[in-house]
Amino acid sequence: MRTSRRVAIAIMLVVAATPASSDQQAPAAAPPSRPAPPPAWVARSNAHADFAVTLVARFQPEGAGQLGVTSVDDQILDLTPGYRERARKANDDAIAELRKRMADETDPRVRQDLEIMVEAFEDNQAQSRMQEKHFVTYVNVPQLVFFGLRSLLDDQVPAERRKAALARLRRYAGVAPGSAPIAELAIARARESMQEPGRLLPFKDELERNLTNSPVLVEGLGSLLKKYGIEGHEAAFGKLKEQVAAHDAWVRAELLPRARTDYRLPAEVYAFGLKATYGVDVPPDELAAIARAAFADIQAQMQAIAAQVARQRGLADGDYRAVIRELKKEQLVGEAILLRYQERLRQLEEIITREKLVTLPQRPARIRLATAAESAQQPAPNMRPPRLLGNTGEQGEFILPLNIPAKDPAQQKTYDDFTFDAAAWTLTAHEARPGHEMQFARLLEGGVSTARAIFAFNSTNVEGWGLYAERIAMPFMPLEGQLISLQHRLMRAARAFCDPDLQAGRMTPEQAKALLTKDVVLSDAMATQEVERYTFRMPGQATSYFYGYTRLNELRAEVETRMGPAFDARAFHDFVLSQGLLPPALLRKAVMEEFATAKAAS
Repeated sequence: MRTSRRVAIAIMLVVAATPASSDQQAPAAAPPSRPAPPPAWVARSNAHADFAVTLVARFQPEGAGQLGVTSVDDQILDLTPGYRERARKANDDAIAELRKRMADETDPRVRQDLEIMVEAFEDNQAQSRMQEKHFVTYVNVPQLVFFGLRSLLDDQVPAERRKAALARLRRYAGVAPGSAPIAELAIARARESMQEPGRLLPFKDELERNLTNSPVLVEGLGSLLKKYGIEGHEAAFGKLKEQVAAHDAWVRAELLPRARTDYRLPAEVYAFGLKATYGVDVPPDELAAIARAAFADIQAQMQAIAAQVARQRGLADGDYRAVIRELKKEQLVGEAILLRYQERLRQLEEIITREKLVTLPQRPARIRLATAAESAQQPAPNMRPPRLLGNTGEQGEFILPLNIPAKDPAQQKTYDDFTFDAAAWTLTAHEARPGHEMQFARLLEGGVSTARAIFAFNSTNVEGWGLYAERIAMPFMPLEGQLISLQHRLMRAARAFCDPDLQAGRMTPEQAKALLTKDVVLSDAMATQEVERYTFRMPGQATSYFYGYTRLNELRAEVETRMGPAFDARAFHDFVLSQGLLPPALLRKAVMEEFATAKAAS
């Protein structure tokens, strides 16, 4: 899925990468039936969360709009002088107010939700100060603008709401009364922070990647404005294009020549991000050691299955690397790619029902191919979450990118990792069902509190479930699908030691890429985006898959031991999903106190 934020408010104080969305028309789907009203304690918790969400919307309207807040659709990120201080003051006030409410609350479930919100705001305060201490303020303007308008220009956004895109566009371009061009504000804030001694400039490769992506994002934005018929956008969009071009020229002239060539983050920044942003609460060296051992074990499992596949297919070389390369030759083309993934989704839903793995949601799943702009924004398979606040039937979408855009089409890197038959099994299980899409659909249909769906958001829970979903579906896949499922598990183990080893200087990007292409059998395109991910896109986040998967497996084993024959996998999975996106420690507490004890007693 590639989550880049612990909660929505992580981008309130620090501008961060945000998942993109599509420029394509998605097939229409009938809206699901409305869920039952939430329990009284959830309603009370959500009333507290409404106060917190209002603050998020005030300082990061684009992110709040993606969550479903409609009242700030015409607003944009504040980069005017003093913005950081204003946000921190409001953040401190919010923490004080939430603590006051917590002191008056008697229901332990509501108190826990208030604690989750307080911790989220406190983490964001700490992150803001850490960013200001260590880094020059750098805003990737094309990406910010594309995301801000893309969150409004979508088939699942009502037509009336899309009209606000013009007002937001005018603010970005600085042609609305009282506004200034966002590109100029970004340059001003960067220049100010460059005067502060000791601050690190952006990493050179990050700037070069952003400059390459910029025209693709601008072109994609223009296509969106035309597609959705935003009347009167031409003048503001023309100015915005000029401003983005000027911003890119400034990056080339002032930032790029001075950019740092060492991608490594300060140790305290990396450690904080692992725990507070992504939910990985063990030291990176400990995680790397566990992952290396798992890597070797997964390779042994792959070798056993690859030998069977080789015998069935009459292949001379039974090494798992050679077998995967043979499977990759069975590439799907054009519309056949999407059709194959849709077929796999139907088959997986039949397996889920037949094997009683988990209760399927009411709403159907959606899969589509990415556009060039979307691939630039998010160059790996991902699930775009549905609107979580005020949802009226909007659905998550599994998005499949096919390449990494480049200025020169001859230099464009093409994936072969997702477009062959055997890969469709495990990717659909991870991103669609029983993975991410189903996880978020269950959040909506189950009436999970806003605190547990948004403010508890952490990659360890989300990505751990996605990888665990592959595990529970894998026994029912054909041998080729099982081999690729293990290949993807191998990649997640590699992430959990490559990412920290790169940050610690124990591995070079070239060594990481060689490991990924040779032993994990990734394409050059996939290995390239993986290394970019560990070094500058979102260092630390990639470790959350393996760690979350490991913790969830441990929890299941503990519950099975306690419950014995009374253990029911579907009931266990349903309970885990009903808890929202709790971090591992809170999830274990809920499972052991509410599920394992109650079921064992019955």
